[in-house]
Amino acid sequence: MPHSLPARFALRFIFISLLFFLLTSCSPAQQTVSFMVSGDPAERQAYLDLVAAFHETHPEIVVEVTHIPSGSDYRNRLSTEFAAGTPPDVTLMNYRRFGQFAANGLLEPLGPYLAESDLIQPDDFYPITIDAFTWDDVITCIPQNISSLVVYYNQDMFDAAGVAYPADDWTWDDFVKTAVALTQDFDNDGTIDQYGLGVEASLYRLAPFVWQNGGVIVNSEEFPTRLTLTRPPSQAALQWFVDLRQVHGVVPDLVEEAAQDSESRFVGGSTAMFLDSRRATPTFREIGGFVWDVAPLPHNQAVAGVLHSDAYCLSSTTQNKEAAWTFIEFANSFEGQTIIAGSGRTVPSLIAVAESDAFLDPGKLPARSRVWLDTASTLRLVPIISTWEEIESTASEEIERAFYGDISVEEAALLIDTRTEEYFLLGVSR
Repeated sequence: MPHSLPARFALRFIFISLLFFLLTSCSPAQQTVSFMVSGDPAERQAYLDLVAAFHETHPEIVVEVTHIPSGSDYRNRLSTEFAAGTPPDVTLMNYRRFGQFAANGLLEPLGPYLAESDLIQPDDFYPITIDAFTWDDVITCIPQNISSLVVYYNQDMFDAAGVAYPADDWTWDDFVKTAVALTQDFDNDGTIDQYGLGVEASLYRLAPFVWQNGGVIVNSEEFPTRLTLTRPPSQAALQWFVDLRQVHGVVPDLVEEAAQDSESRFVGGSTAMFLDSRRATPTFREIGGFVWDVAPLPHNQAVAGVLHSDAYCLSSTTQNKEAAWTFIEFANSFEGQTIIAGSGRTVPSLIAVAESDAFLDPGKLPARSRVWLDTASTLRLVPIISTWEEIESTASEEIERAFYGDISVEEAALLIDTRTEEYFLLGVSR
């Protein structure tokens, strides 16, 4: 009798252990996928909502989100972690930058996964976004968005100055005249109180104007070996761009821009127009002091815009590739892209979502979100080469110097050519 009680407990323990083993062995093993993103609080929340929705349908996959607010800090961390061999499983990359990773075999090509998908297919996306993330003739990352450069404008400032809102077919001359009319020294003290325009002095901002002027930015789109801003049509576009500051004075000078950048000036109501992609929309939706909208870029000899696009990429070192793909697939499904579109940050790359109220929501600014869709067919790519980030940043340094009057346009074009030559030699084209 004294030994029967422990025996019963031992039998019960064995039974419970066996039951636990049977239950857990019948359930799929839980897998973890790391996902790193950047962006403002609204964008972070959209990704958290995306992951929460994914968990509802895939409880067996845990997606761990790391959020880096600063875009530059995010890119630096990506480079560091890939170099160390410990990158996140899933990341978002811009098409201008994914080449450095693809060229070194650090990304798992997603074309084969996409071909087998029941949720999404290449034809569901805007074609240029698929092209942007194709490396060695294989779709490498799955595009999330298809933004482009537009003109954000303060309607209240236009109304106060009696200036007509930008037309869809406005020209370079219209654009300059509008910016001049909206640049004001209200108290006549010699200091500009309101600028007509804010724009980043960079190669990425310049590129569409070069194309609009019949020029090119590189000597070959497939296998570029040099920048071509020394060629007459391209250099003329650079001169027009620099003249916005040096001749017309419609943008702040270098000291003023350093004291308060043009995006902040637009938010604060002291700049009438600002050139940016859809990226700026969540910030501008917080504006309470005036009504704003968007317009397409002005045109010259041709109509052209520059693609802004990010994509979900899968690290080649990922252990749980199928689980990571399942998340990427969901993120780019109609449901997934609809969730992200709610942040206002992206122009969805899925045509069906871009054409839905998830993006074209008439109850939220900008009223003319369709501008991004109507101009999609005019978008062009900057070169996809592994060293493009170095090429672009180096060229932008000289463009900025010319923009703010430190050197001439001719000097800038020559310096851009010589300073970027080495990066082209080191680069690998797709």
